[in-house]
Amino acid sequence: MNLNLKNPIIFFDLETTGLDVCKDRIVQIAYIKVNPNGTEEEKNFLINPERPIPAETTAIHGISDADVADKPTFKELASVLVKDFKGSDIAGFNSNRFDIPLLAEEFLRAGADIDLSRCKKIDVQTIFHKKEQRTLTAAYKLYCGKDLDNAHNALADTRATYEVLKGQLDKYPDLENDMAYLSEFTSHNKNVDFDRQKNEASYNLCNQAIDMYSEEMTRVVLVPTWDESGKYYMGRTKVGIDELSVMATTFSDNVASNEKEIMDNNLIIDKMQSAASDEEII
Repeated sequence: MNLNLKNPIIFFDLETTGLDVCKDRIVQIAYIKVNPNGTEEEKNFLINPERPIPAETTAIHGISDADVADKPTFKELASVLVKDFKGSDIAGFNSNRFDIPLLAEEFLRAGADIDLSRCKKIDVQTIFHKKEQRTLTAAYKLYCGKDLDNAHNALADTRATYEVLKGQLDKYPDLENDMAYLSEFTSHNKNVDFDRQKNEASYNLCNQAIDMYSEEMTRVVLVPTWDESGKYYMGRTKVGIDELSVMATTFSDNVASNEKEIMDNNLIIDKMQSAASDEEII
């Protein structure tokens, strides 16, 4: 079916240095621009992110530092992208939650004259999730090859769930037949992401507190102090800021550790999906 278009629409996808839409950078952008008359324009760019690409990220998309060393930066490419994207609607897969926010951040850093909030945005993944069943009945059909009779009967659903797990273990070679592993696998990313959010909030709070310390305030900070002989005096110090800086660094390191753990988990999921059939399970 041909699309009913009033404006051009751009289908696009990004490969990036990581999963943080605010901090990470684009290393590849590919897009197909479909015009109302049906003509198509296809473009694909590798981009120098001006920072190292983590090895675990390269393991997912295959793009290394060497691949982008002599490629243009996003800022150098921005005018080309603005020309193509401006006035177009945009579409992608999981694009509303990831690709579009990250692209908007890149345009903002580059000082590009474009406002993506003005265009219509179509997330194909959302349509998929809304229109295709992700129920026990659908899982039973996929993993067990059978129709689930008497669905929503507690015993029938319980038996189906048991058989679905066995079917999943048969289908995905990388999935360990170990209950401790499966417990961790089915909950870990959510827990790690929650930890990441807490650490990031703490990091931001420390920085906000540091910003509240003006130079004048620092000059008059007095704390009870003892010298080497044990003599007591009131000392001027920046200890408040120093301590907050140490805490902020710790929280920042924790965020990085959480993000790496999430990335590692996603790598495992990608490997499992590659080993599975062409039918995608989200």
